[in-house]
Order: sequence, then structure tokens, then C-alpha cells
Amino acid sequence: MSETSRDTLLATLRDLVGPSHVLTDEQATRRFRKGHRTGEGGVLAVIRPGTLLEQWQVLQAAVAADRIVIMQAANTGLTGGSTPDGNEYDREIVLISTLRIAGVQLINDGEQVVCLPGATLDRLEQALAPLGREPHSVIGSSCIGASVLGGICNNSGGALVRRGPAYTELALYAQVKEDGSLELVNHLGIDLGNSPEEILTRLQKGDYSPQQVSNDSHGKASDASYAEHVREVDADTPARFNADPSRLFEASGSAGKLCLFAVRLDTFPKEPSSVLYIGSNDPHDLTEIRRHLLTALPRLPIAGEYIHRTAFDIGEKYGKDTFLVIDCFGTAKVPAAFALKSRIDGFFERFGLHGVTDRVIQAAMNLLPSHLPQRMRDYRDRYEHHLLVRVSNDTLEATRAFLGEYFNGSTSGAFFECDAEEGRKAFLHRFAIAGAAIRYREAHRDSVEDIVALDIALRRNDRDWVETLPQAMEEQIIHKLYYGHFFCHVFHQDYIVRKGVDPLDMEHRMWALLDQRRAEYPAEHNVGHLYIAKPALAGFYRDLDPTNTFNPGIGHTSKKRGWGECCGQEHHGADH
Repeated sequence: MSETSRDTLLATLRDLVGPSHVLTDEQATRRFRKGHRTGEGGVLAVIRPGTLLEQWQVLQAAVAADRIVIMQAANTGLTGGSTPDGNEYDREIVLISTLRIAGVQLINDGEQVVCLPGATLDRLEQALAPLGREPHSVIGSSCIGASVLGGICNNSGGALVRRGPAYTELALYAQVKEDGSLELVNHLGIDLGNSPEEILTRLQKGDYSPQQVSNDSHGKASDASYAEHVREVDADTPARFNADPSRLFEASGSAGKLCLFAVRLDTFPKEPSSVLYIGSNDPHDLTEIRRHLLTALPRLPIAGEYIHRTAFDIGEKYGKDTFLVIDCFGTAKVPAAFALKSRIDGFFERFGLHGVTDRVIQAAMNLLPSHLPQRMRDYRDRYEHHLLVRVSNDTLEATRAFLGEYFNGSTSGAFFECDAEEGRKAFLHRFAIAGAAIRYREAHRDSVEDIVALDIALRRNDRDWVETLPQAMEEQIIHKLYYGHFFCHVFHQDYIVRKGVDPLDMEHRMWALLDQRRAEYPAEHNVGHLYIAKPALAGFYRDLDPTNTFNPGIGHTSKKRGWGECCGQEHHGADH
């Protein structure tokens, strides 16, 4: 396209949303086109619509001008899936940021919600709290500040054992058809009219009655089968993983290959609960505890989070600021803090200075005493493996009795029952660990090449869950951070790689080892631009977006118009 047509498109976009919400300057667009952990590339513009109708009109203009569209909400993902990936595209990119379009609408007496594109998990939790209910996911390792719709697009798993991946069959979305036409599809199960303008305007205003909300077999708003699925501890397959075909449906797992306007989701009663903290030097202990609590309790545990001692240490030192910000101000302040940090880093990067805020913040954190409860720190000294178990209070006595009997006379492990403050801080520490490797990298640029970050799903019957790496690989790694959702057998594995080591080569060698273990990966963060989409997943993307207008290149697929020169079939585990 000519420069004139580029100028014409930008003028149209400015007319639609206002000049202040069309960002073209590199400094202004940086925090949108650079991923939280990985990924970065150029864009024609970042557009920030303020209403659903504006989002539709911006999309119409971009599609008519034959531009790539990348939809982005909170940009908190760990695999670069909502940002450009380099500059090897055959068309310019229009990145649509939806954060201004916040909205949570309670329906069916709060037993369900309709969430608009900018709705965050934090805001949804706040809306449901007065009703004694909570969303599918609560604030977790990767979703501090995350959007609700992002979770659906990515099949995000989360920490809650009973609920499985984020999933719905009820959504309102736009799709580019094979002939290049744009279509708005209303599968919300809510009668909002016929034309896109009427549907989007009425939804934005909440202009519909309870009688216009259908509850008759329009589709599921959560994955109700997961609770029984995860109990099958002798099954020879993982409990959940990103490319599971049974959990790919229109918006769910779409990874930005559709333009979402709203999703309809189930909510859940919030239950009184307690936290038990387990430490052991024998991984077998944790295996037996997992298998018993998943099969013998009348109701599943709420959450079970694993932390290895090294991850505990790195998280305590390099995740301290995240912990303290959330502890003092709540999760609602985190996105603003990230945005400010990005602006400051962008300023210094113009002078060739990288990671300035990370180094300054870390220097300040190093002056502060430990923020963790004493009993947790004592267990860190005594035990290599840590397991945080949250159970509803109606199963507390059975859990306490089992653990007391199991560790009676044990020399390998022990447990204690947390008070409310200890339980809250234990889980907050677990979630702060997820970003700690990034801080470590920035604080040690002279010795660290990069991070290889994997999230993997082991088979439900796999008792050999502790990884053993070849000595040659061990020597190339400074630290290994193991943590994860233990009852689901989903693990996050962050490898801090020594200077001079090729991280991509290291990652490919890791994939080969995981294939030998018959693990699935990624487990819950979507393929982004790090992982290769297996054939079934790549086919799902292609069916959703036959012209390859939305988020091209995701999962190492083609970046070309119409899926030209498609790649992604060479992955070691593509056929398993």
C-alpha cells in the first residue's frame, strides 16, 4: 500500500476514536508492542477504542485496508502471543488495545457474567465479592492484571483444581471470512438485535432484560467435566494442556484469531478455606499426598501449588517488589505500575540503557528485610520441596488427619496449618515467583544470556515428576526454577541460562526431553511465538481465520496473507 493510503487509514482511525487514542510514536507504542516477558515488533499504530462500536469500526477500517490486526488486552502473557514478533510480516500491523472498554455485567442473579474486552480478572473478582461468588480464575502467577477475555483466548489454566482451563461456548466475536468479508457472530445467548451497530450499542449499555437472556442449551459457560477428569490419577495422559482439542471452541483457545467483543461465563460460590503448608525432602511424599487428596476427599482441594527451594529463594529476593505492591495496594494497582515501568524503561532505552528500572528497584529491595513469615522461612531451610494446599473448611479435618498420620514419625517431611496471614502470604509468594526470573535476568545481564521458560503438563499417572537434566545442559544453566499447579500436574520451569549459551537451542533440547517423557506443552499459556502449534491447533487457527488477518505467525505458523508459506510442522512432538 502507498504512503497516501497509510495516511488515509490513520486519518480514518483518528476520526473514529480521537487523535489521542491513535498512537504511532515508538515511545508511546512501546508498552503495547513489547511483550511482558518476550516478543517485540513494529506496528503502524496502536488504537485504543473506547466503546464496542468503536472497536467494530476500527476493525472494519483495518480489514478494508488489508492490514494485519493484533488484538490485545492487558499484555500480561508470557509467550509473546499478543504482540508482534519481529518485523517479517507482509502487511502493516494495526494493534487494537481493548483496555478502555471495561465492563462486567452480572446476569442470572450473578451466577453468570458477561465480560467486555477490557474487563480484568481483578475487576471481576471485585464485582462478584458482594455476592459471595468468584470467577473461574483468581489472581495467579500469570494473571496479575490480566484480562478475562485473554484467559478465554489462551485456555488459561489457573491455580484452581476444580475448574480446569478457562472455557466458554458463549461469546460475541467478529470473524474475517474466506472471501475477506467481516462478520459479527452473536453466540452469547442474549437477544441484542440484528445489526452489528444495534448489538454492540445495546450490549455496551446493558440494554437487555432477563427475559432476553436464554439459558436453554445455547452452550456451556465453563468446563464442568474437569473436576472428575483431574481425579483420574492413573490416567496415562495429562489433565490439561493448551492444544487439547476438547477445549478448543470458537473464542476458547482462539489465541487472537478472532476479534472478541464479549464472553459469557459461569461464576462460583466462594467458600471458607484454610491453607496447609507441606515441606519434604522426598518427592515421593508429595506424590502420595497428591494422589490421596485427589481421590479420597469427598470434595477436591481448592488449590495445590508446588515450589522448589531454588524458586523459593529467587522469588523471595527478586519477586519482593511484586509481593509488596500487591500486599500493600492490591492487584488493581499492578497494571498501572507495569505501565509506568515500561514508560521509564522506554525513555532510557533511547540512550542504549536497558533494564534501568529493574536494577534500581532491585537495589532498593535488597535493603529490605525478608517479607515472608518465619515458619515458611524455617521450612525453606529444612526442606527442598514445598506444597501449599488450600482446602474448603468442610474437608479440613479429613486433610489434617491424613497429613498428621502420613508424617507421623517421618524424617523426610512435615506440615503446619497456616493462620490467615501465613496462608495469604504463602500463595502470594508463589505467584510473585513467576516474574522473579525476569528480574534476575535484568539484574545480572553480565552473566545471564536469557530465560528459557516452559510450562508443561505431565501425565496424571506420572510419579517421576522431578526433572533430571544431562550434565552438559546443567552446566549451561545458572538456576532452575520449578513451581506449578501440582494437583493438575502442570509445572512452570524457568531456566536462567549462562551468558554465551543459545537459549533457542536450549529450548529445542528441552522439547526433545519432554517428548521422551510424553509431556504436553505448553500447558496453559498458549503457544504464543515461542512454541510450535501442533497440526490440530494450527488447523483450528486456520479454520477461525482463513485469510490470516488476525495475529499471523502465532505458534510458528505463516505470517503471510492467506497462510502462504505455512510452517510449523517440523516440531519434534507434532504428531503425538
